[in-house]
Amino acid sequence: QVQLVESGGGLVQTGGSLRLSCAASGRAFSSYTMGWFRQPPGKEREIVAVISRSGISTYYADSVKGRFTISRDNAKNTVYLQLNSLKPEDTAVYYCAATQRGVGARAREEFDFWGQGTQVTVSS
Repeated sequence: QVQLVESGGGLVQTGGSLRLSCAASGRAFSSYTMGWFRQPPGKEREIVAVISRSGISTYYADSVKGRFTISRDNAKNTVYLQLNSLKPEDTAVYYCAATQRGVGARAREEFDFWGQGTQVTVSS
């Protein structure tokens, strides 16, 4: 079991930046592949980024590639998502999630543990 708590969301103007954090507690954080998902208003939850247990391998959805960066600090049991060059279409609730599957995990169903989410709103 792992418990996840996101923070860092907020209201930002187009072109601005935010840094989301996800603090984990419970069993060995470094044994989990971590992901960030988002759910825009009225839409399905979608994958944003995934990072391997070691932090060496990452995956990004095409919509955020080059603007968002996922990273992790296993000593602090924390995964981060740096959001740059934000657009109104990035407005969503952002969730972190953990899985014991490999970095190829993409689907919501492949992730076993979830945080409560943090709201990101980008104004035009």
